[in-house]
Amino acid sequence: MPTPDPPDKPHAPATARNRDPILAVLREIYADRHRVLEIGSGTAEHAVHFAAALPHLVWQASDRAECLPGMRMWLDEAALPNTPPPIVLDVNGEWPDARYDAVFSANTLHILHWDEDERLFARLPSVLEPDALVAIYGPYNRDGRYTTGSNAAFDASLKSADPLRGLRDVADVDRLARAAGLTLVDERAMPANNLMLVWRAGARR
Repeated sequence: MPTPDPPDKPHAPATARNRDPILAVLREIYADRHRVLEIGSGTAEHAVHFAAALPHLVWQASDRAECLPGMRMWLDEAALPNTPPPIVLDVNGEWPDARYDAVFSANTLHILHWDEDERLFARLPSVLEPDALVAIYGPYNRDGRYTTGSNAAFDASLKSADPLRGLRDVADVDRLARAAGLTLVDERAMPANNLMLVWRAGARR
């Protein structure tokens, strides 16, 4: 019997487009961090790119169980010393029994349903060290409005696939963060009409 070909590594095209602008921000804000939990790592392409460029960080990739085989392909091939094996993290299920001084997530809030976004922020304190930073990248609405026509079209496409998905408003997300004891300390405009929002645990303005 012929040996079957190994499955191809999964690939998320957006990661190649956005990884370097994201890295430029992470290089600055995570300069004094040590352990990062990435929520919703997807293929783990971001994890490999960021961990290689930021060797002072232990980069913990995580996602739902069905994503882990593809993530392992990327992580095993890169064989970086600062990427431990990926872990299962479903916002609706169990969270890791560990603490991190940084959390990162990209393009997740609009894919999750709103009640899952609420659950994500409510559970964040259980994994945060004092003074931890939480950075979440993606497209957002502002003051209840789309910031660009392309974001409006993207929101319509999300809702056509699942009416409970959609772009979230900065103020609504910040309200969830504040309820979790986080304070918004930085907001960066990113390419392609995205934002990087950064919160600090325990901070007071």
